[in-house]
Amino acid sequence: MNPYEIFKDLHSGFRYVVFLLLLIAIIQSLLGWIGKKPYTEVNRKINLFALISAHTQLLIGIVLYFLSPYVQFNSSTMKIETTRYFTVEHWVMMLIAIALITVGHSKSKKVAMPESKHKIIVTYYIIALLVIVGAIMAGHLPILGS
Repeated sequence: MNPYEIFKDLHSGFRYVVFLLLLIAIIQSLLGWIGKKPYTEVNRKINLFALISAHTQLLIGIVLYFLSPYVQFNSSTMKIETTRYFTVEHWVMMLIAIALITVGHSKSKKVAMPESKHKIIVTYYIIALLVIVGAIMAGHLPILGS
């Protein structure tokens, strides 16, 4: 097994950890927001672990980016669907999602009201999750007219 395959498998498998932690963070914050529950240490840790897992996935992805045979820097990169997706589209959308998670986590730490903390996490993490799902689906959908 070469380094590319190792990091590809690691990146592919770790996405489930990120997805699960984001879902747990969203659900527990949604329940806290709707139920007007206090923001507990468990809430803080779940949100933090979701943030850490997303950043860990980013670091794995950065290594994979430079090992990948699909990432190319030449005049035909934007003309070929697969190379365009991995060279530009995937990482840009994922970086946006991770920025949303980071901003949401940071903003939630700055507010005092528990309901506001929950609402901020729900809002930013759901948008980030939608961007992630969209980015993954974009890599699997044929382009119209091709």
